[in-house]
Amino acid sequence: MRDMSDDESTGDTVSALGRLTPVIVLATLIAAFGSSFQYGYNVATINSPSEFMKDFYNYTYYDRVGEYMNEFYLTLLWSVTVSMFPFGGFLGSLMVGRLVNNLGRKGTLLFNNIFSIVPALLMGFSDLAKSFEMIIAARVLVGICAGLSSNVVPMYLGELAPKNWRGALGVVPQLFITIGILVAQIFGLRSLLANEEGWPILLGLTGIPAVLQLLFLPFFPESPRYLLIQKKDEEAAKRALRRLRGWHDVDAEIEEILEEDRAEKAAGFISVLKLFKMRSLRWQVISIIVLMAGQQLSGVNAIYYYADQIYLSAGVKEDDVQYVTAGTGAVNVLITVCAIFVVELMGRRFLLLLGFSVCFTACCVLTGALAMQDVISWMPYVSIACVISYVIGHALGPSPIPALLVTEIFLQSSRPAAYMVAGTVHWLSNFTVGLVFPFIQVGLGAYSFVIFAVICFLTTVYIFLIIPETKSKTFIEINQIFIKMNKVPGVHPEKEELKEFPPSTARQ
Repeated sequence: MRDMSDDESTGDTVSALGRLTPVIVLATLIAAFGSSFQYGYNVATINSPSEFMKDFYNYTYYDRVGEYMNEFYLTLLWSVTVSMFPFGGFLGSLMVGRLVNNLGRKGTLLFNNIFSIVPALLMGFSDLAKSFEMIIAARVLVGICAGLSSNVVPMYLGELAPKNWRGALGVVPQLFITIGILVAQIFGLRSLLANEEGWPILLGLTGIPAVLQLLFLPFFPESPRYLLIQKKDEEAAKRALRRLRGWHDVDAEIEEILEEDRAEKAAGFISVLKLFKMRSLRWQVISIIVLMAGQQLSGVNAIYYYADQIYLSAGVKEDDVQYVTAGTGAVNVLITVCAIFVVELMGRRFLLLLGFSVCFTACCVLTGALAMQDVISWMPYVSIACVISYVIGHALGPSPIPALLVTEIFLQSSRPAAYMVAGTVHWLSNFTVGLVFPFIQVGLGAYSFVIFAVICFLTTVYIFLIIPETKSKTFIEINQIFIKMNKVPGVHPEKEELKEFPPSTARQ
C-alpha cells in the first residue's frame, strides 16, 4: 500500500502530465481536419450548386433517352442524392466497433480516407463521364466517411488527451465540422465554384483533406489505451504516452489505464446487444440516446433550411442571401472556438443546459415572429435575431458536447459499442429530420418550431436531472458516479473491491 509521499509524487506526476504538447496539438489538428472537416464540408457543399446539378441530371438523361425527366422523377432523384449522405453516415456508424477494435483508432482514420478519396474522384469526374449515378454512389461513400469520422475522431482525441484538456480537445472535431460548413459556403458562392463549370471541382475538393491526413497522421501515436488494453503492448503504450505528454515517467498514467482494464476485464468484448442488457451501463446508454437524438431533433437543420426565407423576408436581396448565410456560418465557427476555451471552465453540463435553453427560447420566439411577420413590420428582424441566437446556443453545447460525453462516460471495453449506438441515433435522427421536415413545414408552417421547442425543453430537463458534470475527472471517477446512479455494487460484482480504491490510483 502506498504511503503519503508516494501519493504526493503521483499527484505531481499526473499534474505534470496535463500539458498540451505539440504532438497532441498536431495530432488533433490533422485528425480533425482530415476527417471532421469533410463531414461539415459535405453537409453544405451540395446546397449551393443544386440547380446546376439538377440541370446536369436532366441533360444527361436527355442524352440517353432523347427526352427530359418529368418534375417528379427529377425531384425524387435529387432527394435520393441528398439523403444518401445520412444513409451512408448510418452505415459508417455500424462499422465503428469492428474497425476500431481491429485497426485501432488511428488505423481506422487512415482506412477511412478510402471513403473520401474515391468519392472525390467520382464526383469530380462525373460531369466528364456524363453519369449522375457516380454522384449518388459517391454520396453514400462520403456519408460512410462522415459516419466513421464523427465517431472515431472524438474517441481518438479523448483517449490521447490529458484529463484536464479532454473537454477542449473533444470540442475540436465540432469546430472543424463548422469550418467545413463555412468553407463549403464560401467556395459555394456563385462567383467562385457554384456555377455550371465549377460544381464538379467544388464536390471533388473533399479529397484534399483526406490526402493530407493519409500523408501526415501515420507519424503520430496510436491511442495508448488501445495499445495497452486491446493490444496488450505495454511498451508501445508507454512510448506513445511519452511522445504525447513530453514526459518520461508515465507509470502513473499507465497504472490508471490498467486500473480501468482490471475494472472491466470480466466483461470481455461488449457488443451493442450486451451494452443494452448491462444494468451497470443503463443510464449511460439512455443518456447518449437522449443527447444524440436531442442534438439532431432540436431543429438545427430546420433553422438552416428556414434561414434563407427569413433573410429574404427581412429585406435582404436574393443575390445577397448567400453572403448572409456564410456570415451565419462564420458566427457558428466563432462560437465553437469559444466553446473550446470555456468547456473546461464552465463544464459540460452547464454548456449543455445553457445551449438547449437558448435553442428552446429561440424556437419559441421565432414561432411568434414568423406568425406575425406580415402584420408587424419589424418582426422579420426579430426572426433574424432568433436564427443567430439559435446558432449560438447550439454551437455552445448541443453540437460539440454529446460526442465528447460518449468518450467520457464509457470505459474502454464498452466505448466502441457506445459510439455505434450514438452514431446510429445521430444519423437516423438526421435522416428523419431531412425526410419529415418538408411535410411538417407544409402542414404547420411557422408553427413547425413548436415541435423543436418541445424537444429542446425535454432534453434540457433530462440533462438537469440526470447528466453529471465530468470536467477534470478520470474515466474511473466518472464511472463511479454512474455506478451509484445505476444502483449496482460496481462495474462487475466480482470486482466490487475496486470501488474502494482512490479514483486515480490502484493498490499494489
